[in-house]
Amino acid sequence: MNNPEIFEKTYTQYWKKLTAFSYTMTQDNDLSQNIVQDVFVDLWERKSEVEITAIEPYLFRAVKNQVFKHYQNNRFDKTILEDKFEDYVIDHFATIDPDVMDLLYSLLDKLPEKRKEVLLMYKMQNMTIDQIADELGISKQTVKNQISSGLKQLRAGLKDLAWLAPYIILHQKF
Repeated sequence: MNNPEIFEKTYTQYWKKLTAFSYTMTQDNDLSQNIVQDVFVDLWERKSEVEITAIEPYLFRAVKNQVFKHYQNNRFDKTILEDKFEDYVIDHFATIDPDVMDLLYSLLDKLPEKRKEVLLMYKMQNMTIDQIADELGISKQTVKNQISSGLKQLRAGLKDLAWLAPYIILHQKF
């Protein structure tokens, strides 16, 4: 990484993905950009001491560590990040990488059958609460309750999958 051209090419290639990755954890555009900038500044300053075999995993791990460090220094709880990750997965349910979907389906399989059906109709088929209620012949309130309970159960299961955040973000199309 001693070569300025290689460094600049790396910066250009990864800036956008790293900033998007950082943003999913912080939900703060300025903070996300600052964190990525700090990672690249640190990399340049330590270019003679750092031996990197795979640049992409190194950069994403460095960004994740910087985000955790920021929250730790600002006395925030790591659960804030876990919650943001869970929200991200649930909000982007239909676009998650197929390999990760297998893990999500294993969480879905733990849901009661009706709850799972309602949640899949809502998240995967983008059906409205009214449409689901009509199709299943149940009240709108029941649909809302099933969605709420299902998302709550998924969030609880996703806490165990928080380590997948970098992988999921890496495989999204930005």
